Amino acid sequence: MAKKSLIERNNKRERLARRYAKRRAELKATACDENVAPEERFAARLKLAELPRNSSRVRLRLRCALTGRPRGNYRKFGLSRIAVRDLASNGQIPGMLKASW
Repeated sequence: MAKKSLIERNNKRERLARRYAKRRAELKATACDENVAPEERFAARLKLAELPRNSSRVRLRLRCALTGRPRGNYRKFGLSRIAVRDLASNGQIPGMLKASW
């Protein structure tokens, strides 16, 4: 089990990313648009830099939904490899069978 503080920090980053997503996308589009005046593009980049760092989607960490484990995650399930194996062995993931030959 991961530390509660790290899980909560990641949850806070997710909330910030959702809150600032629209504003960040607008500023980024303005900053990258070649048809806009250079002064406006520079101003957009400055405003983008003033936004909280944790509001960027890049700073999010993919974690297991059950344990909070940061490594070895399957995006399809949102679970770590260990949690997937335990749930699959117990038959709690539909359609997943243990390999045997």
